[in-house]
Amino acid sequence: MTGERSLGRKFGWLWAAYGVSAFGTRLAFDAFPIIAIVVLHAGATEVALLAASGLAVGAAVAVPLGAWVEPRRKRPVMVAADLLRCAALLSIPAAFALDALGLGQLLVVSVVVAAADITFTAASGAYLKSLVPPEDLLVANGRFEATTWTTTALGPPLGGAAIGAFGPMATVLADAASYLLSALGIRAIGGKERQQTGRQQTGKQQPGGQQTRPGSPSGLRLSDLPAGWRHLLTHPTLRPLFLNTVLVNALIMAPSPVLAVLMLGQLGFAPWQYGLAFAVPCLGGLLGSRLSRRLVTRYGRRRVLLTAGTLRACWPVGLAFVGPGTSGLLLIMAVEFGLITCVGVFNPVLATTRLDQTPPDRITRTLSAWQITGRTTTAAMTALWGLLAALTGPRTAIALAGVLLLATPLLLPRRERAPQRSAAG
Repeated sequence: MTGERSLGRKFGWLWAAYGVSAFGTRLAFDAFPIIAIVVLHAGATEVALLAASGLAVGAAVAVPLGAWVEPRRKRPVMVAADLLRCAALLSIPAAFALDALGLGQLLVVSVVVAAADITFTAASGAYLKSLVPPEDLLVANGRFEATTWTTTALGPPLGGAAIGAFGPMATVLADAASYLLSALGIRAIGGKERQQTGRQQTGKQQPGGQQTRPGSPSGLRLSDLPAGWRHLLTHPTLRPLFLNTVLVNALIMAPSPVLAVLMLGQLGFAPWQYGLAFAVPCLGGLLGSRLSRRLVTRYGRRRVLLTAGTLRACWPVGLAFVGPGTSGLLLIMAVEFGLITCVGVFNPVLATTRLDQTPPDRITRTLSAWQITGRTTTAAMTALWGLLAALTGPRTAIALAGVLLLATPLLLPRRERAPQRSAAG
């Protein structure tokens, strides 16, 4: 069998829904900061506060949602999250048309979208595990990863062109439409979905593996909220992967605004060159996602996680040596290509391991906890690196992030447990 084999009609609809919403999101990349600057004439401090607050508050709002979603069927939750994001985004051009748009509304919308993003991703991960056989999870995750990098390569340049031609509201409308199309795609999956139940329910099992408990599955207790973090922090395989991935992603993303200042300010790169520098290397993500399953088949999952996880930490330090002109642009592309290729290999294996090592009754809370921690950590470190760059200069801040990344492979797991198919009663 090859990696191109069909995973069925239902997976095809799920994949299509993900692809269209991912493309809409990438098309509207940085739309909120652009609107804040161009339309509302916000300053740098206000734009930074908008970005950090929306991310952090949205993650906080999503904390109870993971436990609330866990015992529910996931497709209705995913459709509701898509429709909520669509409605929230549509409120921006509506307010703009009425000359009533303000920073407060942008902040509220960014919080709603961030919370819905986390909820949708957690629910879709749980649904994927119930939809695809365990032996095909890596194939499915590889296809999602390839789609991510394809939309990342195509979306921002096309979005920039759309903004130039039609104004900053054009990409917001396109993003809203993409969520509506995603909701329709998920609805088109059809069929009955088996409802997973949580650990807060009784340990009795029905035929087919479902648990039962008296009463409605809608109850939510405070003790349910930290279940995702408890699973991550006590699991011998997931704990190091969790800590490693959260730290690596934060150290990669935190210097990004600093690098933008260095490239567009001190080094004098044009905006199109800046976009090109990060769009072309996304081809490495396609390459990595295509190689991921083949490498696991040949070398095993643990070795691929260790090797790709280590290599992805070795590239960003090179960004501290970027200079002006064509040579500087090529250096950035080479570093980003190497980094993104390793990430493209690592991420599908990570996603598959995370699903394999999490019982069905804790997937939503575990994925929510992972995303919430990752987003809040990235937001905090981005703010910290901005302050560091102001004190030491952009190159020093970028170099420090790269040096710290070199130590992160020490957190990667050296062994892996057998997959967990169900929770203990």
